[in-house]
Amino acid sequence: MYQKGRKHFAENITIFYWRRSDDQGPRIGFAVGKVLGNAVERNRIRRRLRAAVQRKLATITLPLDMVLRPRKAVQTLEFVRLEAELERIFATLQKNTSQKGRSV
Repeated sequence: MYQKGRKHFAENITIFYWRRSDDQGPRIGFAVGKVLGNAVERNRIRRRLRAAVQRKLATITLPLDMVLRPRKAVQTLEFVRLEAELERIFATLQKNTSQKGRSV
């Protein structure tokens, strides 16, 4: 799946994405590996990401599949900064994948 899509690197999150052919809106997954800490730390990162994504999901209207890969800093990052970073990422993806009906 990672091979057929594209990557976008942000300060604290790497996002892999590809455009689907249907019109059902975005789907988002999280890849939080063991390198980010024990189960408690990884679950905390996942919960923070999920909460931030839910608040900013309206920014994306395209049918994209996305996998977010956070860095360890997401665990202690201020929530407002995390939301702002996700908002920038989503705006960039919305702009880049909607140009010329481009399929990724």
